[in-house]
Amino acid sequence: MRGPKKIATLIVACLFVYLTLFTWNLRTGHLDALSSYTGLDISGVILKPGLWVAEQVTGFWTRYIYLVGLKQENDQLKAESAELRRANMLMHAQAVSADRLEKLLGFVPPETWSFSGARVIGHRMGPAGALDTMVVDKGAAQDVTDDMPVVALDGVVGRILRSGAATSTVLLLTDPNSRIAVIGEKNRSPGMLMGQGYGNQLQLRYVNLNATIDSGELLLSSGLSGVYPKGLPVARVTKIRRSDISLFLTVQAEPLVDVAGLEEVLLLGRVQAEPGEEPGTPAGKEGEPVAADQ
Repeated sequence: MRGPKKIATLIVACLFVYLTLFTWNLRTGHLDALSSYTGLDISGVILKPGLWVAEQVTGFWTRYIYLVGLKQENDQLKAESAELRRANMLMHAQAVSADRLEKLLGFVPPETWSFSGARVIGHRMGPAGALDTMVVDKGAAQDVTDDMPVVALDGVVGRILRSGAATSTVLLLTDPNSRIAVIGEKNRSPGMLMGQGYGNQLQLRYVNLNATIDSGELLLSSGLSGVYPKGLPVARVTKIRRSDISLFLTVQAEPLVDVAGLEEVLLLGRVQAEPGEEPGTPAGKEGEPVAADQ
C-alpha cells in the first residue's frame, strides 16, 4: 500500500504546486513574461540546426542539378568542338589537295608529249613488292602502257613497269633496276643514273674522268634511251670522287622527288601524229594547242 500512497501524495503535491504557480501567474504575470523571453531563445536554438541542415540539403541538390546541366552542356560543347576540328582538318586537307591539283594542271609537257594525272594508291604491292615501286589508279583502260614516264612537278619519279586493266605499277628511279640516261644542265656531261634503293644516293655511272661536272649541278634526262623525253629534271649532284685506277668519275646524286610522300603523279605519253602530218607536229588543228588529257 505504500507505493500507491506515495504516488497519490506526489500527484497531489504536483497539483498543489501547479495551482499555486498558476494562481501566482494570474496575479503577477511573471511566468508569461519569462516564457516570452526564454521561449524564443529556446526555439531558436532548436530551429537553427534544422534550418542549417535544410539549407545544406537544398544547396547540395541545387548544385547537383547545376553540375548535371553543366556536364551535359560541357559534353555537348566538346562534341561540337571535335566536329569543328574534324571539319577544319578535312577542309585543310581538301585545300592542300586542291592546291596540288591546281599546280599539276599547270604542268607543261615537253613538245610532242601529253600528260594525264593519276593517284598513288599503294607502295610495294603484288609480285613487284620486292622492288622500289608504287601503284597508281590508271591502267590499260586509260591508255597506260609499259615504260611510260612518270613524273611529278619537281622531277622524274620513274616509269611504268607493268600496266594492268585499271591500275599500273611504277618502277621508281631509286630502284637498283632503274636506269636513266642523263646530262648535266650546266656542263652537259652525259652519264647513266642508277638507283641504289630507297633512302640511298643515286649513282651516276660512265662519266669520263676528264668530264666537267660540278657538285650541286642539276641532272636532266638526255632522251637517249627513248623512254624519257629530253630535259626533264631528275636529280642533283651531291658528291664527286676521282679515282686513279678507273677511267670514270664516281658521282653521287640525290633525287629531286621524295617518292614516299607523293599522292598524285603525272603520266607522260607521246602524241601520235595523224596521217599526212609531220612526225614532229603535235596532233590537233594547225595553230591550236594540243588539249592535255586531264
